[in-house]
Amino acid sequence: MAIGWLSVLKMVPWGDVIETAPKVAGGAKKLWSSVGKKPAAAAAAPVGAAAVSEAEAPLTALQAQVLQLQVEVADLHQQMLESSALIGSLAEQNTQLIARVEVNRKRVLALAAALVVLAVVVAIKLFR
Repeated sequence: MAIGWLSVLKMVPWGDVIETAPKVAGGAKKLWSSVGKKPAAAAAAPVGAAAVSEAEAPLTALQAQVLQLQVEVADLHQQMLESSALIGSLAEQNTQLIARVEVNRKRVLALAAALVVLAVVVAIKLFR
């Protein structure tokens, strides 16, 4: 199981991932700032249930549809704001994760070098 993950991790172009992480975070911040500035659609006051003549019936139906669409647009705008906030948060977490992976990669290389040096020292001590 670990071999599969190791091969997957080796195939990831970490240099490209580390290089583009700040761009992703910057793009998410731009998205959040542009979406956050847009005002939410204001819903109009509902029409009263007064007696309506037959000539006004289509107009009332259209007004009801417009009100329904305004509510749906406001809901979609709220969902877009929440999604943009989530994308920004994920981009920030991605940046932090990439930084930690890079630190761990450097530590593993240092440990591997220390292990090689230790193996050489042990081999020299054993075969003298």
